[in-house]
Amino acid sequence: MVEVKHVSKAYGPKTVVEDVTMTIPKGKITSFIGPNGAGKSTLLSMISRLIGKDAGEIYIDGVEISRCKSTDLAKKISILKQSNHISLRLTVRELVSFGRFPYSQGRLTDLDEKHIQKAIHYMELESMQDKYLDQLSGGQKQRAFIAMVIAQDTEYILLDEPLNNLDMKHSVQIMKILRKLVDDLGKTVVIVIHDINFASCYSDVIVALKDGKVVKMGTTDEIITSPVLKEVYDMDIPIQHIDDNKICIYFS
Repeated sequence: MVEVKHVSKAYGPKTVVEDVTMTIPKGKITSFIGPNGAGKSTLLSMISRLIGKDAGEIYIDGVEISRCKSTDLAKKISILKQSNHISLRLTVRELVSFGRFPYSQGRLTDLDEKHIQKAIHYMELESMQDKYLDQLSGGQKQRAFIAMVIAQDTEYILLDEPLNNLDMKHSVQIMKILRKLVDDLGKTVVIVIHDINFASCYSDVIVALKDGKVVKMGTTDEIITSPVLKEVYDMDIPIQHIDDNKICIYFS
């Protein structure tokens, strides 16, 4: 599990994450929700050690991340950020193969190739695996980057707004795949997500953040309530029950 203890981060005079403490359970989908500027992406980046924390401690399976070797951490945690800019001209398959670098160090084995092909199949990218990234739509690129993360085959998968640039069909596809990674393979998935209905339908645990602080953390039933969402988003959001899912009617 991931234990976050009294973690804070500031940029100059602005505190973006303030004294956050939480425990992210193993083998679950945990979603970070909240308005822009709530500190969701910053917190995710600190958990993966992409950025440093100003205060507090973060433990992965009982080990503080600052004491982990980078190569060991890369075999434990994979992360996909919102903005992915690669200057090299790569094919989809070449990009996905980067996910195996912590293991292969650039020399792909048969096992690496199996993980690469499996990830490409998961993301339904077989027909375009030899295409260059600059030939793809935004949604196709996003699926390729997610395939790269899946190929890394880490126990913890961190995704920052993975549904960006995706249409409805592929957004559902991604969430179903994440659900499958958790239910079938025992992965632990942590996502930053703006669509609270996707969070409601696919999450085991939801962390609601606002102004760098945790407003409330709990199950979908505990978080997807009108009073909690009002506190987080400053909106009156009616909720309907449809096929055992709680759907937020925030667009009327």
